[in-house]
Amino acid sequence: MVDLPKKAKAAVWVKAGAPVEIREYPVVPPPPGHVLVKIERANICGSDLHMYRGDAFAGMPLPFAFVMGHEMMGSVAALGEGVERDARGNTLSPGDLVTFSYFRGCGTCGVCLSGREYACFFSLISIVSDADEAPHFKGGWAEYYYVRPGQKVFKVPEGVSPQLAAGCNCALAQVIHGLRTVGLRYGDQVVIQGAGGLGLYATAVARKMGASKIVVIDGIQARLDLAKEFGADEVVSMQAVPDAKERTSFVKGLTNGGSDVCIEVVGRAVAVNEGVRMLQRGGRYLIMGSINPRDFVKLDPSICVTQNLTLYGVCLYDPICLGYALDFVREAGHKLPMDKMSARTFALTEVNQAIEAADALSNQKTTALRVQLTMEGR
Repeated sequence: MVDLPKKAKAAVWVKAGAPVEIREYPVVPPPPGHVLVKIERANICGSDLHMYRGDAFAGMPLPFAFVMGHEMMGSVAALGEGVERDARGNTLSPGDLVTFSYFRGCGTCGVCLSGREYACFFSLISIVSDADEAPHFKGGWAEYYYVRPGQKVFKVPEGVSPQLAAGCNCALAQVIHGLRTVGLRYGDQVVIQGAGGLGLYATAVARKMGASKIVVIDGIQARLDLAKEFGADEVVSMQAVPDAKERTSFVKGLTNGGSDVCIEVVGRAVAVNEGVRMLQRGGRYLIMGSINPRDFVKLDPSICVTQNLTLYGVCLYDPICLGYALDFVREAGHKLPMDKMSARTFALTEVNQAIEAADALSNQKTTALRVQLTMEGR
């Protein structure tokens, strides 16, 4: 165990739209079964922005403040009694670089017992917990994080930078899980709605998994150009083809009558009605971006019935997919322009400026998609 400070900083969400507060909490050795991680890098992803605004809590307002952030990595500061290895059996020691699943299931419900803890309701709510309750550090925007029993820790492979390892936890792992869930097969044609972080990762992973044609749709040309570098065969600009019916017809023309798989990573429900219509008969539709409650869409279910379509909703990921994400970055990261996805890096104490910068990126005609926090003194 390395020497631990008496206190450390954390960025705490108090209420929707209000500035995130920097608070200090006590740092104590990890209890049995826990791992104390010294956070090195943490991203601000689109889901964080939805949480910050309160959009993601529209259906269940939070009665407490919580430490924000879920895309992160760091180094082992201390191991609780009984923890010796990571999820893959690698020996863990203080100083090792690690990342970890940021949620945990209840372990006793039907979905957990069937091996699908990502679908457990407790997994979803475990992401946020009262910051004033010990051990306090349960979010990535902090100097430390207590990995609790049930969360899976993965040692970062040699050759994978901290900057890229942070992005494995959430975006890349969820994309890999989503494509496994939808049953992407060699030779499938894939349409991806959105060229943000999820969309670009989905492009690269679908190419790696053997997709025969990949079409990416977005409204920012710079991101469509980057999608080509990530493996897209065709890109469709919403600016060039603004009408939804025309765009659907155009995409079906590119895919010989419709794609086998269509993936929604836009984060807007309106995309669903359009994406379903871009499928061929028997196609599969994957919804991963629409996380805001009460964002409704009008859909004709007879299309799904008469065309034998299958719709999948995916949230979180099977923890093994985090290991696969690290493998993917180790094997293919140097071949992809991942550095173009990164924007500015801020210190933890500059978190509110970082949130403003991340929010601004969504409306800018740029390829930069991720703002990253680095802890002070690193």
